[in-house]
Amino acid sequence: MDTARIQIKAGNGGNGCISFRREKFVPRGGPDGGDGGHGGNVILVATLGMSTLIDLHHNPRQSAENGGHGTGKKRDGADGLDRIIKVPVGTIIRDFNTEEMLADLTQPEQSVIVARGGIGGKGNSRFKSSTFQTPRVAEKGEPGIEREISLEVKIIADVGLVGYPNAGKSTLLSRTSAANPKIASYPFTTLIPNLGVVRIDQEQNFVLADIPGLIDGAHKGGGLGHQFLRHIERTKMFIHVIDLSATDGRDPIKDYEQLNLELGHYNSLLTELPQIIALNKIDMPESNSNIERVKTYFGKRKVFPISAITGEGVNALMQQAYRSLQYLESKAREAAESTITFEHEITPEPRQRFELEKSDDGFIITGDEPKRAVVMTDMDNEQALMLLFRKLKKMGVINALTRSGVKEGDTITIDDFEFTYSPKIIKSYDKTMTNE
Repeated sequence: MDTARIQIKAGNGGNGCISFRREKFVPRGGPDGGDGGHGGNVILVATLGMSTLIDLHHNPRQSAENGGHGTGKKRDGADGLDRIIKVPVGTIIRDFNTEEMLADLTQPEQSVIVARGGIGGKGNSRFKSSTFQTPRVAEKGEPGIEREISLEVKIIADVGLVGYPNAGKSTLLSRTSAANPKIASYPFTTLIPNLGVVRIDQEQNFVLADIPGLIDGAHKGGGLGHQFLRHIERTKMFIHVIDLSATDGRDPIKDYEQLNLELGHYNSLLTELPQIIALNKIDMPESNSNIERVKTYFGKRKVFPISAITGEGVNALMQQAYRSLQYLESKAREAAESTITFEHEITPEPRQRFELEKSDDGFIITGDEPKRAVVMTDMDNEQALMLLFRKLKKMGVINALTRSGVKEGDTITIDDFEFTYSPKIIKSYDKTMTNE
């Protein structure tokens, strides 16, 4: 349950209200319609204590609350409540259709808005002016964003235990931490990554991850390869556990070489991470015939003969892992401190408010601003259409159409709406705006 695909929907903005003050002895109270409330956002929050996405498998549709509609007496609608979705720390969020990465939540309580709620429409009291005393127009609420996203959890650990199935990784994790993984003498006992905290001394600890065993062809998805390999990408270093006893007929040296090949095929950067070699199962008689040969293979490189069952050599192994981590972190701090940054004043590029494209029978206008203007317009209200024209002219759409040679009868498409261009109507709207 470390991947999920969910449909999310932010709340719609509430509609603005068309209302006029009606009180005794106040014959011309004027417009008093309130604004609609904003729709709620859909927010993902990285949460400690969670390790899977199982809840989202059971609830793949997540929606925020809609904003309330405005009412008379200038009462605005309530904003919709946000939908908070808790996910494990280490969750990567992508747009399912474009595969664009939206966020990587690597810290507890880190959050991201993955779908914004629609803004509320303005009530008719907002459109009153000295020449427009009785506006019978209000904006509709903007629809909230709806999208499909994919989630993928990659565990975050300081040290990853890698090795072939049955090498003894789970036993080593249970020996060195309070983790309680399932342990048995058959391949793929570990079906999910397990995390444990190794405590060296007071305020000296690190997170150790037991990565499920890999096999030949894991980088191609062999065995359970693709499900597990992604979990080792965040580790800072590895403890490579080798089964020295070779009781199932495997060769320890070939296992070491083949597993490193699998790591490199999946992600070449993984082969650059430091590795500490742990020669496990020295308590078994079969290991005696292999230990000298394996030590000769590694030459001057330091190896750690251990027994995860009895605990022999495990202390020294974990002490070395902690020292190596401290060294890596100190080098990272030095690199960060030595990086010289220069501040430059960057002139922001002018933001393009819309795009105009010629079509077979007219023009297509795209962009968030014109789309928002259209979807918030009541197309059955003449004053609302005039308000829409005002917005489009203000953002430069009308002038752009004129420069592009728009003719009477051309079809103008904005979002899912189509309009027929009419110079007479444009002229009448222009005249009305001038009078106002």
